[in-house]
Amino acid sequence: MKKKRYFSRGVIFLLCLVFSVAFLLPTVLTITNSFMSESEIASNYGMIFSTTTGGYVSKTVNLKFIPDKVTFSQYLTGLLRSPEYLLKFWNSVILVVPIVIFQIAVASITAYGFTRWRGRIRSGIFFFYVILMLMPYQVTLVPNYLVSSWLGIINTRWSIILPGIFAPFSVFLLTKFMRRIPYSLIEAAKVDGAGEWEIFTKICLPQCRTALYSIAILVFIDYWNMVEQPLILLEDSEAQPLSVFLSNINSGEIGLAFAMATIYMVPSLLLFLHGEEYLVEGIAANSGSVKG
Repeated sequence: MKKKRYFSRGVIFLLCLVFSVAFLLPTVLTITNSFMSESEIASNYGMIFSTTTGGYVSKTVNLKFIPDKVTFSQYLTGLLRSPEYLLKFWNSVILVVPIVIFQIAVASITAYGFTRWRGRIRSGIFFFYVILMLMPYQVTLVPNYLVSSWLGIINTRWSIILPGIFAPFSVFLLTKFMRRIPYSLIEAAKVDGAGEWEIFTKICLPQCRTALYSIAILVFIDYWNMVEQPLILLEDSEAQPLSVFLSNINSGEIGLAFAMATIYMVPSLLLFLHGEEYLVEGIAANSGSVKG
C-alpha cells in the first residue's frame, strides 16, 4: 500500500511539474528575449515576425533562453527614448488603481448588507449578482457601451472605471466570506452598544482581511490585462493602456515588445508575490464557505 501511495504521489508531482513548466515557459521566454538584440531575435525566430503574409515559415524556430550578448537597449528605448510607452503604462495605473480601491469599498458595503439583511428579496438580488458574475464581459459590453453613451462618458476614463467599480465579482466573494463570521461576535457587539457602522468596520472588515487581499490581487490582474474595454470605449489611442498598445508594436520592434511586456508584468508579479499567502488562504476559505 505504501509503495502504491508513493507511486501515485510521484506521478502527481511529475504532472504538476510538467504543467508548471508549460505555464512558465512563455513568461521565461519573454523575460530572457527582452535582453536580446533585434538581430539575434530575427536569427532565432526566422520569419515568424516578418511582415510578409502567407506561405510557410522559411527558417527553423530556435527557442533560446540565454542571449549570446545581453543588451539593455530595448529597455533604454522603452523607458527613455520613447515616452509614449511610459505614458501608456501610467494610463494603465490610472485606470486600474481606482477600480481596485473603489470596487473593494463598494463590494464591502454591499456584502455587509447581504450578510445582515434577511429575506427573500435579498436572496433574489444575490442570485441576480451571481448571474451577472457568470456572464462573460463580451455579453455585457454592448449594454455598457449604450449606458456610457447615454451618460456622455464615451472616450473618457469613466467609461472604464465606473463599470469596474460596480462589478459583481467582489460582492459575491465577500458575501460568501462574511457569512462565515460567527453571528455570536455580532450579537456581542450589539449588546455592548455597537452600531452597524462599528460592527462593519471593527468586526467584519478585520475578519475579512485575507479575502480583501485575495480580491484585490485578482481584480488588479484582471483589469491590468484588459483589452476589449479600452478598445471599444476609448477611441482616443492616447488614453488607452499599455495592454492595448503592446499589440500595436510593429514587427520590426519585437525586442522592444518583449522588454515592455516584461515591464508590464512587474506590478502583477510583485503584487502576487507580496500577497500569495493571503490569496491562497482567501480562496481556500471561500471554497469552504461555498461547500457549507
